[in-house]
Amino acid sequence: MENKAISQKKLLSIAGLGWMFDAMDVGMLSFIIAALNADWGLTPEQMGWIGSVNSIGMAVGALVFGIWADRIGRKNIFIITLLLFSLASGASAFTTTLAAFLVLRFFVGMGLGGELPVASTLVSESVPAKDRGRVVVLLESFWAFGWLLSALISYFIIPSYGWKIALIISAIPAFYALYLRVNLPDSPAFSKKKVEKRTVIQNIQDVWSKDHSRSTFVLWVVWFTVVFSYYGMFLWLPSVMVMKGFSMIKSFEYVLIMTLAQLPGYYTAAWLIEKLGRKFVLVTYLLGTAASALVFGNAETTAILMTAGILLSFFNLGAWGALYAYTPEQYPAVIRGTGSGMAASIGRVGGILGPLLVGSLVAAGYSIGFIFTIFCISIVVGVVVLAFFGRETKQIELT
Repeated sequence: MENKAISQKKLLSIAGLGWMFDAMDVGMLSFIIAALNADWGLTPEQMGWIGSVNSIGMAVGALVFGIWADRIGRKNIFIITLLLFSLASGASAFTTTLAAFLVLRFFVGMGLGGELPVASTLVSESVPAKDRGRVVVLLESFWAFGWLLSALISYFIIPSYGWKIALIISAIPAFYALYLRVNLPDSPAFSKKKVEKRTVIQNIQDVWSKDHSRSTFVLWVVWFTVVFSYYGMFLWLPSVMVMKGFSMIKSFEYVLIMTLAQLPGYYTAAWLIEKLGRKFVLVTYLLGTAASALVFGNAETTAILMTAGILLSFFNLGAWGALYAYTPEQYPAVIRGTGSGMAASIGRVGGILGPLLVGSLVAAGYSIGFIFTIFCISIVVGVVVLAFFGRETKQIELT
């Protein structure tokens, strides 16, 4: 038992550090958008496109790499995607035009989008049923450390040394990816899987077969609404703070404080998920997110703004942890990478539309309160579908 516990911790730390580097990059992007706006004089629509092209890449990456994870293994895809996003992120530091920056952000997004569902699938398949939900949520908690790192780098580096240095720092994970190749085993479920001649088309069809169509429908709706609202709100957070009258440095400081609230969000979700189930945690934390978004968007004092922002981070990231635990449990090993990747890919379509919507509505003169109300309604739609049609998967054995 001791060896298993140690290997579980080792797996969690190896996969978690990869996850942390992903979060560092995504988190830094929200600060870089604000800095690029100051440097390049971007329009709100152009700012929206930076976030959205990242999500277009994530949609493509989640689909392509999710499918390939069922063919060449979780470990190989985990390393390829980590290298892709690290190198593209570092290269984007040397761009001088928005067009070149957007092209590289697409490749960064591909790496990110492919890595996240594959890493959660790898961990899900390597951990006993009784611990699986808790461990996957703990894996997701590394996202908060990555965001925290990005907020610290953005707060201390960007104002003094510029956004280019911040992006060069984000390329460091490329070296870590090489270390992973030696140290990370592939998942037992993939290793034991019967080698059968299955085509990509067969795997995609199976995701929508009679046995899995209900689960797929629920996942696609929940993923879309969660990612649409998350990227719409969080990629714009520093910029929204500036719009509400705070200086760029002050807004970075407040977002850093809000980011700290992600950690207790994850840890409470990790504790509750094995006790009360996936659906309970997802429904409760998503409703908390919806309410916090409504208050944040309409806040008129600093105290209310900060309180709502902290609660938004707490509930939203706890929900993300539960969603990553819940998703791979809906499918058997033979299509698990494909099913998880397709759900994440549909979610990323929401991630494309969210930042673009904010940019276009801000440009059209709509209030932040109105925009955040749209995100609130979106999340409630996802909650209703999950509550009525989702199946509970607490402690089921993965096949």
